[in-house]
Amino acid sequence: MLSDGEAARFVCADGMPQAPKAVGILNGFGRTLGDGIIGLQALHVAIRVGAVPPMPVLFRLPDLPAMVEAIYSVADFTEIQTLPWDFATTDRRLDFGGAVVRVIDIRDFAFDPGFQQTSMIDFFLRRLDVAPGAVPASWRRNIWLAPRVTPAPPDLPLGYILVCPKASMRLRDMPDAIHVHILRQALAIGPVVTQGPVPNTLARDVIHAAPCETLDALCGLIRHAKWMISTDTSMVHFADAFDVPCLAFFPTHHPEWRVRDYPRCLPIALRSRLPPGIEFARGPRDDVLAWSSWFPDGSDLSWLDRAMARARDQFVREVS
Repeated sequence: MLSDGEAARFVCADGMPQAPKAVGILNGFGRTLGDGIIGLQALHVAIRVGAVPPMPVLFRLPDLPAMVEAIYSVADFTEIQTLPWDFATTDRRLDFGGAVVRVIDIRDFAFDPGFQQTSMIDFFLRRLDVAPGAVPASWRRNIWLAPRVTPAPPDLPLGYILVCPKASMRLRDMPDAIHVHILRQALAIGPVVTQGPVPNTLARDVIHAAPCETLDALCGLIRHAKWMISTDTSMVHFADAFDVPCLAFFPTHHPEWRVRDYPRCLPIALRSRLPPGIEFARGPRDDVLAWSSWFPDGSDLSWLDRAMARARDQFVREVS
C-alpha cells in the first residue's frame, strides 16, 4: 500500500480523497473471463493506491460459467457475495443497511458507450476513482493473476503454438477458412494446438485441445505455449498475464481498447464495416459484416500470411 501522499496523485479529481471503510461493487466485472481478468486488475490497482480499501465486496450474479467463477475464487483481495437476479440491472436499488459505506454500481456496463469505445482497463479504473493516466503501464497489465494460480503443465509437445479461434461473442469468432489457413501456416513453424475444430485433412498434424476443466489447466495450456494466435477473446488477456507472445486479431474493436498495455501482443485491426466497439449483433447482417472483415481481398489471404510472418519475425527476435 502506498502512503497517502503517493496515492493521492492516482485518485480522480471527482473521486474520494480517502477510501471509505467498506466498498461494495455491484455486478463485479461482468460475466465473461476477459472482463473479469481486466476488472480484477483494475481493482488490484485501486486497492494498491488506496482508492478502494482492502477486501471490497463484489456482488456477483448467480449461475456464472465455472471458469468465470474460478477466476474470482483466486482473487484473494476481495470478498464475493451473490447478487440476486432481481437486482441485475440499474433499475433496482439495493439497501445495505449501513453495512457498505460506498457502493460502486457497474451493472449493465457492457451497454455503456464509455465501455464500448475506450480501453477496458481505463474504464474500470475510472469507475473505481483511479486516474488511468497516472497509473504506470506495467500496473495496467494483468499482473494480479499469475502469482495466484499454479499452471498445470499440459501433455503436449514442447514449443507448441496455441490457436484460439472462438470468442464469447460470435461477432469475434474466426471463420473456419481463416482458422484452417492459420493452422497450415503455423505448422511450418512448430507443433500446433488449437481450441477449435481440426479439419480431417490436418487431423494427423494438429492437436485439438479439449476444454480445460480447471483454471490451473487452462493457465497451464497458455503458460507453456511458445506463442499464441487468437481472435479478440479472453485468451489474449491470459497471454499477457503469463507473458506469452500473442498475435491477436480484432474484428470489432480498436486494438488499443483491448491490448494497448500488452508489450508482447502484436495486434491486427481488421477492416470492418461494423460500428467500432459493437458488443452485440443487432441482426444477421452484423454477423455477415463481421465475417467479411476477415476477407478484405476476397479469397486472397496474403494479408494473413504477412501478419503471420511479421509475428514470427517479432517473436523470434524477442527470444534471440
